[in-house]
Amino acid sequence: MVKLSRELNLWQVTVAGVGIILGAGIYALIGVAAAGAGNAIWLAFLISAIVAAFSGLSYAELTSMFKGDAAEYDYIKKAFNKKLAFFVSMMILAAGMVSAATVSLGFAGYFIKIVGISTIVAALGLIVLMTLINFTGIKESAWFNTVSTFIEFGGLILVIYLGVKNWGTVNLMEMPTGLPGVFSTAALVFFAYMGFESIIKLREETKNPEKNIPLALIYSIIITSIVYVLVAISAVSIIPWGELAGSTAPLATVVAHSMGPIAFIIIGIVALFSTANTVLITLVTNSRMIYGMAKQKTLPKALASVHKRTQTPWIAILLFSAVTMLFVFIDDIEFVANLTNLFLFATFAIVNLSMMVLRYKMKNKKRAFRCPVNIGEFNVIAFLGILSSVGMFVLVVLNLLGIQTIF
Repeated sequence: MVKLSRELNLWQVTVAGVGIILGAGIYALIGVAAAGAGNAIWLAFLISAIVAAFSGLSYAELTSMFKGDAAEYDYIKKAFNKKLAFFVSMMILAAGMVSAATVSLGFAGYFIKIVGISTIVAALGLIVLMTLINFTGIKESAWFNTVSTFIEFGGLILVIYLGVKNWGTVNLMEMPTGLPGVFSTAALVFFAYMGFESIIKLREETKNPEKNIPLALIYSIIITSIVYVLVAISAVSIIPWGELAGSTAPLATVVAHSMGPIAFIIIGIVALFSTANTVLITLVTNSRMIYGMAKQKTLPKALASVHKRTQTPWIAILLFSAVTMLFVFIDDIEFVANLTNLFLFATFAIVNLSMMVLRYKMKNKKRAFRCPVNIGEFNVIAFLGILSSVGMFVLVVLNLLGIQTIF
């Protein structure tokens, strides 16, 4: 049987993690976030970063315990049973499909400013192109990811640089709807952190995965959290949050305010690479999860097929991409992002609970990484991960229903 090629080192997996996280929300959702949190967008991103860190540390321990790409399916199956594991895995795949569609729409928002075509056509075209790169091979995907990550990182550093001289000129605690609006926005912009959990699905293509996957996961969250907070502060320091909220290409608008119209095009191109990169890595990691589940005969055996020439799970890639395209037709980036988060928070609550259960159920299982802050075998971080995920889940439901939270 043809196997996946083990090519990725710690550097490449970390870059993959940073790439998928950075492109997802900061370019596509910062404008929507400004409408809810005003100048306090930075606080919404910080709250989301803390929630991501809780679950990220649980994932780091779990991935150091088990082999294979099935990831959450393995954890939950060992902690509880196959039925719950299968249900959660389907939620994860649904979240991946919806998120790829969301970011594709974010890509389209920038692309239509440069090329006059419809949003739907631009989003679908991106998915087709990224599917081709995914199919071509993991080396090619890693190369595109590395180049795109440096480009998108450079765009965000430019925003931070332009905003530094204006730091301190606005009230960063100005909240048009108060703390309830900030917390609701935090539940929305958590989408910007989506992707850290996908790193574990590159396990079978990573060298020394027991060590490198947990480290890459933690490094990715730290790097992106710092960048997000600084970009948010710079953005509202350069233009009023109301103007930011009204733009379909928010960061391009921010840079154009300081550097003129040509900068709008430059940062728009950067945003295209950023969002395309996130779509690619989402397609890569989720197709590997389908492959991993098919290897365990949880999904049809055909989905575990690996192409002889490219050494990629080609049937899993085509299936995931085809279903992703259907969600593009919703064409409402805020609704689709909230829908993704709904799946994510439910998943994270169960994954954190699984980690706590396995502390007792598989006490003697070797762990290359052990989540910190413990009382005996009871892990405080995982417990906080459960509480924060459930709280965020409720906020997302209220967002979808259009209900303002009350504190």
